[in-house]
Amino acid sequence: MGKLGPNKMPGHDKEKPMKKHLTLLATLALTAGPLMAQDLTVTSFGGAYGAAQQEHMIDPFMAETGVNVLFEDYGGGIAEMKAQFEAGNILWDVVDIEVIDLERACAEGYLEILDHSVLPAGDDGVAAADDFIPDALANECGVGNIVWSVVFATNTDNGPGPTTMAEFFDVEAFPGNRGLRKRPQVNMEWALIADGVAREDVYELLATEEGQARAFAKLDTIKDDIVWYDSWSQAPVLLNDGGAAMVQSANGRIFAVIEEDGAPFEIVWDSHVYDLDVWAIMRGTENLDLAMQFIQSATRTVPLSGMQDVAYGPTRRSAQALLSDEVKENLPTAHLDVGLKADGIFWADFGESLGEKFNEWLLQ
Repeated sequence: MGKLGPNKMPGHDKEKPMKKHLTLLATLALTAGPLMAQDLTVTSFGGAYGAAQQEHMIDPFMAETGVNVLFEDYGGGIAEMKAQFEAGNILWDVVDIEVIDLERACAEGYLEILDHSVLPAGDDGVAAADDFIPDALANECGVGNIVWSVVFATNTDNGPGPTTMAEFFDVEAFPGNRGLRKRPQVNMEWALIADGVAREDVYELLATEEGQARAFAKLDTIKDDIVWYDSWSQAPVLLNDGGAAMVQSANGRIFAVIEEDGAPFEIVWDSHVYDLDVWAIMRGTENLDLAMQFIQSATRTVPLSGMQDVAYGPTRRSAQALLSDEVKENLPTAHLDVGLKADGIFWADFGESLGEKFNEWLLQ
């Protein structure tokens, strides 16, 4: 299957005028005063992450504009976007989407093309194009929100746990259930790494029938010990109540319960898969201008720096400059040497086919 670029879908060129429209609307939004009261639906992942977004992005935007933001949770992926788009019933305006899903969502036309040139400069005066880290503006359908990672974590009350990905898959040395998010992304990568594949070779191998078979074979070795979940919010719960001895989790979820509740959890960074989340706009929303105004507001220097509350790295350099050295050590960016960058283009190419194979494997 060939790589899907955002402009490769049939008829996507007719979106060019929309880009000019977005530029005009966003420019007007920056200079306009508070808007008349109206609703904007913003969708994200809830939990401690959503609470941080509420405090640092949602509430300030409502206070500045008078807009009522309906802040909703979802479990990620693009299935719900696809369903809304195909039904012609767009329920969401702004969506927080993982970059591992962004390429496909953009290529299939579920998201608006954004004009990054209208984003405000950082608080230090540096233009947005230079202030954002490169990956944050790499896709024309999104604006980077956080750098985050999928890690695994253990409960230290149960004694020493695994410290490597190979040990995570070793059920004899480390018995107990493994809590995993119910999707092929990350699980396939982890299986190959646990089977001895170098991180830099994972996606090249996973693009082959041999590599996919090898990943599923490795997952077979722990299949009877897996507790599947759908939402990131379930991961720390499983670890806390004994439903799983170790869990896959967004790093911020585990960090939050350690910091706020004193949970006896330990984050393991070995072979973590790091990525970005972006703010994107659902194609076909009736609140296009307002949605862009929200993104402009939410991705300013200070709101982005607030994501330190849940150990997610801000995507602006001006926001990173506001963080202490102690905070930076808890961010994925401090552990990139033992991590793997999620490949959104790979999952745009193979997400649908591997999703079908994964679902078939689950039923075997």
